Amino acid sequence: MHVVLLAARVSEPVAITVYGLTPRRIWATTIVLLALAGVVIGALALARPGSHFGTDSRRRGAIVASVAGMIAAMNGGLNLAVATGGPGTGNGVVGGAAAVVMGLTALVLGGLALARYRRSALAAERLT
Repeated sequence: MHVVLLAARVSEPVAITVYGLTPRRIWATTIVLLALAGVVIGALALARPGSHFGTDSRRRGAIVASVAGMIAAMNGGLNLAVATGGPGTGNGVVGGAAAVVMGLTALVLGGLALARYRRSALAAERLT
């Protein structure tokens, strides 16, 4: 594919690979860390039926995971949209793609945990 693009003079190879941190790489790294935190919080909210802090902490964890996942997925997509090159150009393309995937994972985990919380809250309400 790259050879075809070069033959059509549409794509030029990158002359310089950028090493080190650039502002877009820092942005991508930050949103990947946010997405990772969302995945961990969502997994904990989904795995634990309740904690010693009360059952409401599971609901808060689910909401935090969903919000973190949504922010990370949107920022990762925005990072990919404004990138002018591929991996190695300093635009944070790899981090942006990872943030989209992990952000959507956090969003799903948070949604599942929130649905489980609501289901258990309704069941407890019926018993009383």
